[in-house]
Amino acid sequence: MAATVSDILLDWYDRHARDLPWRAPPGTPPPDPYRVWLSEVMLQQTTVAAVKPYFEAFTRRWPDVAALAAAPEDDVMAAWAGLGYYSRARNLVKCARAVAARGGFPTTETELRELPGLGAYTAAAVAAIAFAQRAVVVDANVERVVARLFAIDTPIPAARKPIRVAADAITPARRAGDFAQAMMDLGSSVCTAREPKCLLCPLAKTCKARATGDPARLPVKAPKKPKPLRRGRAFWIEREGEVWLVRREGKGMLGGMRALPDDGWSARADGTGEAPMPGTWESAGVVRHVFTHAALELSVVVQRNAPAPDAQGEWWPIDRIDDAGLPTLFAKAARLVLAG
Repeated sequence: MAATVSDILLDWYDRHARDLPWRAPPGTPPPDPYRVWLSEVMLQQTTVAAVKPYFEAFTRRWPDVAALAAAPEDDVMAAWAGLGYYSRARNLVKCARAVAARGGFPTTETELRELPGLGAYTAAAVAAIAFAQRAVVVDANVERVVARLFAIDTPIPAARKPIRVAADAITPARRAGDFAQAMMDLGSSVCTAREPKCLLCPLAKTCKARATGDPARLPVKAPKKPKPLRRGRAFWIEREGEVWLVRREGKGMLGGMRALPDDGWSARADGTGEAPMPGTWESAGVVRHVFTHAALELSVVVQRNAPAPDAQGEWWPIDRIDDAGLPTLFAKAARLVLAG
């Protein structure tokens, strides 16, 4: 009997699986669901290289879901700083508390979907990898592999439904977790976006896109809309070796994070330019940052020997600014001021 796609790919995975801190080696018992779930949440919109040190720091500090559930949200948000997409960190705490309350992770994809912050992909990944359930796991790497394997040339996002149907057709009942990770590894290291290494691919003989001579054109993506450029101001208010920090609102961009006061800029509109208090402001320069829906130019201005603004906030020691857990944008602003 001819080998199936899953047979070929699992054989390749047994020899070429990446060594990652949240994984169990191929063919061994499944890893701790806490580690699978945590890694999958961290990996959303983020690279493996960026996630590794965060994952290792989190699991040292909070080695299991009960420990994370008991952690103050402020501590988790500060530990997350720099990973971006901060709603993930808030949902991480909510989910950990829900899991701890029920005495552990549910084992089925359907039940996992009911947990806070678990979408279709994460629920499928945890079910397959941690609980050996047959689930169809489709991330960006899997999407690319399947689109090429079956020559699905409908543009994304319309292609996602036929891609999922095709992925379902090749997902095995046995070793579904290893199969999902094999597809991820193949997309990451061999079936790459720009220069696929077809000569190294175990599925090259069955790949319909390779037969066309131009696999790199798939998947077809709809043209990106240009991101609007927003402008705003951030205010460094300093006195006696401390800087004034505020807590951003729980919803919206960088929600729930400590930050410098700003003028209300958002992805939808420029800031007002208005300072939170009167006084003489000196320019420290401009920092630039790109968010999912907009780019931002943030002018940073400084007032020293200043009283506390008439708003809720806290004085934070400048020599401990790295411990404040500022999101990347405001960490850039702090570095700009301190460098000057």
